[in-house]
Amino acid sequence: MRKSLAFFSLALIFYLSLHQHLLSASQFEGFDAEDDDVSEDSSTIPHSLTPPTITQSHSSLPDPEPSSDDSNSDLIPESDAEPESDPKNPSSTPFEFWDEDEFEGLPEKEAPPAETLESPLIAENATQTVDPETASSTAQGTKVSWRKKKLYAVEIACVCFLIALAVNYFVGKRENESLALAWAAKFASKDTIFQKNFSLLGVGDGEESPLLLKEALNVFKFYASGRRYCHGLLATMELKSRHDLISRVFNLVVPCKDEITFEVYMNEETMDHVVFAMAKKKAAKTMLKEVKDLQRFAGIVSSPAGRKWVSEELAVISESKEVAGDMITDTVLDQVFGDKAMEKYGKNFMSMHISDQHQGKHRKMMLFKFSLPDAKHMDDLVRLVALIPYYIDLVGRYRLSSQARNKSESGRQKAAEEAYKELQNARQEALQKKKAERRKMMEEAEAKMSAEVLRKKEAKDRARQVKKAVPKAKMSRH
Repeated sequence: MRKSLAFFSLALIFYLSLHQHLLSASQFEGFDAEDDDVSEDSSTIPHSLTPPTITQSHSSLPDPEPSSDDSNSDLIPESDAEPESDPKNPSSTPFEFWDEDEFEGLPEKEAPPAETLESPLIAENATQTVDPETASSTAQGTKVSWRKKKLYAVEIACVCFLIALAVNYFVGKRENESLALAWAAKFASKDTIFQKNFSLLGVGDGEESPLLLKEALNVFKFYASGRRYCHGLLATMELKSRHDLISRVFNLVVPCKDEITFEVYMNEETMDHVVFAMAKKKAAKTMLKEVKDLQRFAGIVSSPAGRKWVSEELAVISESKEVAGDMITDTVLDQVFGDKAMEKYGKNFMSMHISDQHQGKHRKMMLFKFSLPDAKHMDDLVRLVALIPYYIDLVGRYRLSSQARNKSESGRQKAAEEAYKELQNARQEALQKKKAERRKMMEEAEAKMSAEVLRKKEAKDRARQVKKAVPKAKMSRH
């Protein structure tokens, strides 16, 4: 019996020495056996010692079974007790349930250094493990920082937009003022065309009065008077809204031009019956549809045979061919409106309109509309501006022939009758509208009356009608 117990204890010691490297890699310290001392100590253990009680282990390793040779032999040689495992490849399977009290008296080995305990797999898993609270706080911090960056981007964009607005405001304002002053210096200063043709220039009475009146950041006006055949002249410059950044961007998409309009107020006694207009063909069709005096009295005139005429890109609207031929002279054809002169000097021409039937306070007027070039090319307007005093003199001295006068007077009389009829029709419509409104109010009032009040009213109306039907008796004295 003792021999079997001794044999069993020796077999257990052999198993432990065989797996000493497995124990050194496990998580339990103090159970590592030394290389050479295990075999020596195992031989000196007395046979009389009782073997320790072994508890069941849940290790993944299979339980050792004694070989057939071990069952037949009583003692195990010392050479067989030496470990056969490779120290470089220790077993990675730990003992999960190990009772330290059951293995007392076994020699302990110092813990291996930290480098041997940490495997690459454990280190990699440790770096990948993230605390949920830390991850949530990091995500919240990322969201907050992203929101802050977004707010900062919006604020920076708003500030940049405001700076662009301010810079464009001052730059555009200065550009418009420079353009208006360049025009005034070219045509309204000393020894210029308006100074030679008008005695009073500017908006004031004195000699030092300003030449231009600034009504808006892009609207400038110039006034001149003191010339025969007319009361005066008003020039209005409507420039691009360069001070407005949105308008500037819109003008890049839909281009527009700087325009100047001249209104010449003619004297009532000097201007004869004249309705005449000339413009680019597309603009002429629009004028013929929208301008009332052209609708009533004028139409598009074709070019006469055997005579020089305006450029092909222009259209003439006139009350009669006689007026058209008298208004388009050889001088204006050679200077501006001819085929050759139009390409060089008439590129800024837009329209002209001469009529004694204008709608408004001044009925006898002349309108000239040109596009403005930039400040460096004001010379392109010299011949166009020279048309204004030329036509003032031409229209002021112009007289119709008797045949053309009779035709124009009959047309104006007919137009006056049509206008009177339109006025009467408008008055009749207004009266009918008032009667309809009054009738509607009475019906609404009657609907609100009670039945008794309505019966009394009907009785009064019946008595009144009976009284009117009775003939009146005349009293005579004898």
